[in-house]
Amino acid sequence: MADGTLTAAEARPELDLAGADWQSGSQGKGDVEIAFVEGFIAMRNARDPEVPAVIFSPSEWRAFVLGAREGRFDLT
Repeated sequence: MADGTLTAAEARPELDLAGADWQSGSQGKGDVEIAFVEGFIAMRNARDPEVPAVIFSPSEWRAFVLGAREGRFDLT
């Protein structure tokens, strides 16, 4: 930010995801995998795992999941 403070995204630590235990919500058949690492939640594309993961804080993850349940991200 212009005043020198960091936003939540900028303050996010560099996580080592090499040994992460990736989980799929659809018995391994989904395109999305998540891993819980050092108090954060990482989400990646299972079909292209070399693309950097999106990292959520616990509160961001909760807001994302609740929004998905409410249909905020539906394409219809």
